[in-house]
Amino acid sequence: MDGACGSIGPMAHYRCDYPMRWSDMDAYGHVNNVQYLRFFEDARIEAFGAHRAYEDGGSLLDTGILVASHQIEYLKPLKWRPEPVHIDLWITKLAGAQIDVGYEVYDQPVDGPRIRYAVAESTLVIYDLVAERPKRLPAKAVERLESLRGEPVPFRSRRRAGASR
Repeated sequence: MDGACGSIGPMAHYRCDYPMRWSDMDAYGHVNNVQYLRFFEDARIEAFGAHRAYEDGGSLLDTGILVASHQIEYLKPLKWRPEPVHIDLWITKLAGAQIDVGYEVYDQPVDGPRIRYAVAESTLVIYDLVAERPKRLPAKAVERLESLRGEPVPFRSRRRAGASR
């Protein structure tokens, strides 16, 4: 990834400044919804490559990681421009072989409020490629990954459910 990544933001978020490509745009003049999955994949690879989860200094990229699911909420159209967009990434859940990763795509103007384009969450499974089955994260890896732990993704449906209680 060509962006300037690696900033740890509030709530242990890993921040990437992601450069958009002209090819990210669709016929409507905004970033196509499919491209967001690429944004998230690139941010995840950068974050996991930089974060040493294992005692020997290895990263999660040194093991098998499969995507089990994605949930994306598009909040505002993101139009192409030469300036990068910010992507925050954090871990929302660590359990057994499962890692849930949250994302927020946004701009933070110097003189105004944050502009949010999308929030998302991916469920990943650590996978033993030789044995062809899920593999639990070792306790030490879970401990190291705790530094990236954050709050649940603020999906509208979750906010509505919380308000009705």
